[in-house]
Amino acid sequence: MTHFKVFNSVADLPQTWDDLLVDDIFLKRPFLKALEASSPSNISSYFLGIFSSETLVGIAVIQRVEMYLDDVFRKTSNQFFKRCGKILISKIVKGNALIVGNLMHTGQHGLYFNAEIISQEEFLDTVSLGLGALSQTIKRQFNKKIRIIGFKDYFEDDQIHQSESFFRNEKLYKAQVQPNMIFEVRNTWNTPEDYLASFNKKYRRRYKTARKKSADLQRKELSLEEVSTFSKTLYQLYENVSDNAGVNSFKLHQNHFYNLKFQLKDQFKIFGYFLSDELVGFYTLILNHDKLETYFLGYNQELQHQHQMYLNMLFDMAFFGIEKQFKKVIFARTAMEIKSSIGAKPHHMHIYLKHTNNVIANTVLKLVVKYANPIRDWEERHPFS
Repeated sequence: MTHFKVFNSVADLPQTWDDLLVDDIFLKRPFLKALEASSPSNISSYFLGIFSSETLVGIAVIQRVEMYLDDVFRKTSNQFFKRCGKILISKIVKGNALIVGNLMHTGQHGLYFNAEIISQEEFLDTVSLGLGALSQTIKRQFNKKIRIIGFKDYFEDDQIHQSESFFRNEKLYKAQVQPNMIFEVRNTWNTPEDYLASFNKKYRRRYKTARKKSADLQRKELSLEEVSTFSKTLYQLYENVSDNAGVNSFKLHQNHFYNLKFQLKDQFKIFGYFLSDELVGFYTLILNHDKLETYFLGYNQELQHQHQMYLNMLFDMAFFGIEKQFKKVIFARTAMEIKSSIGAKPHHMHIYLKHTNNVIANTVLKLVVKYANPIRDWEERHPFS
């Protein structure tokens, strides 16, 4: 007999949660603890356990997202967009959304099931029952109606797409979102020098220029104590980049980086860029089995161009992936062109989405997706000879 349980806290998760054979740090207890301790103010996480009799056979991470205007439209957004956005949100998205997955990171980090015990169809049907029960609980506890339900981010070859009948019956429509930029580490690259030797002349010259411009920067990995010491600066540098995005569905909690370092220890890395002992930039990495996941970063906008900080960070991330023998570096979405210039390739992704109001339905929701996450035209670069 298959049944589900909704858990409101990581402390309530069954002991067998981490025993499931899933190679994804984003579904494990330490990461979920850090997320719970320092989620954005408008995101709450719930954890769904799928049981066959008393055996845990599947899990889902579900995030309740409250759409607030100030979080979605940052200070760099112009007033016209802000006014349009206000109308859009008040009429279409006002209320809450339930997202299966982690809204704060690109990729499928929301679902796992043991295919030897439960079929994908039965698993998804049970997840849907869990979403229904959670919607009722949120209505009862907070008097908030769930307006949107979404399943995020699936590569084109993900087996979830085989469950067409489930998504059709649930009235969830499939939408393409910006690609995930992935850097495949070649077997012939044992050192960063091997990787650089693969570049054609134009991109090798580009690399040398970037390194020359960053010569005055000191790079240093930050310990837990240093993350605490530089906490305020790290957050300000993150905000510089995040606010510049214009449209965003959340803002990180001020202690997010500290909590991740505290929980994940050596599986979470923060590297700082210093100029005359002043922290002027940083990037973060999550070591996820054979994949290196790039996470949030930040920098001083006024110094970024002068020292080509962003490009240097991309190179440093790629170097780390090669030196530590990861198979892939996940560069996520955004800034596709510059990421392709260091060797990352686009991998298309889809989400499944529905509005719970049949009058508004999916036609209007498609416009929201298009506006909030437009598929931009960009030119892919080819750095290798």
